[in-house]
Amino acid sequence: MKLRIVIADDERPARMFLKNLLTQFEDVELVGEAENGAEAIELIEKHKPDLALLDLQMPEVSGLEAVKLVKKRCLPLIAFVTAHDEFAVQAFELNAIDYLLKPIERARLRETLNRASERLDQADFQASEAERLQKVAETYDELKKPEFLERIPVRARDEILLVPTREIASVVADGELLHITNLNNKRFVINHRLKDLEARLAPEKFVRLSRGALVNTDAITKISPLPGGTYLITLKNNQEIASSRLQSRILRERLFKL
Repeated sequence: MKLRIVIADDERPARMFLKNLLTQFEDVELVGEAENGAEAIELIEKHKPDLALLDLQMPEVSGLEAVKLVKKRCLPLIAFVTAHDEFAVQAFELNAIDYLLKPIERARLRETLNRASERLDQADFQASEAERLQKVAETYDELKKPEFLERIPVRARDEILLVPTREIASVVADGELLHITNLNNKRFVINHRLKDLEARLAPEKFVRLSRGALVNTDAITKISPLPGGTYLITLKNNQEIASSRLQSRILRERLFKL
């Protein structure tokens, strides 16, 4: 029986390279490919593959975040694909989760496929995989522990102002520009990429609502359901920002549980 696989990578050349490698193995069937975490979740839940090869560093929804959102009954075996990230590698090795370093070597990929085939024979592989993935996420967060920004420098005429991140209500992307609004509804504009700024903000304080918007969870006053399982988020400064369908799922995981 062939090993049914889904792959996900936001970089097309990397995705094509992996796809071409997989075609060299007769015992493999590629059932889907995704260019982001959201698509990966949909493909996994639709096709229920045996193994998912997920890029760790995808924007908006990383490989680790994607597996947290997959319905448990649909969870396949997971192998992460990553550029060399010492913290990720350490977390994977400590928790027995398979990984592939870029550029992927054919022999190393073969080992991953063999291990996946062996583990599929275990009756409780989904439960044990879910437990390992949970521990990986916890270990990775503990090891990485980045220093998050406490202030963001912004230009106001000829001056540089330092805006405390605790006073920020929202960050909304508009092309190459980011519009920062504080709790008093004062607005600032900086030239920066949203995903780069998001990586520098404390994840327990800031949550992404869509591909182009972040909000401070302390600034949320009301969450109103919209059609299609999305929400309208109202902030303390009376801003209203709609969440995407995928990010609404993340909101439910983060904010709706006691």
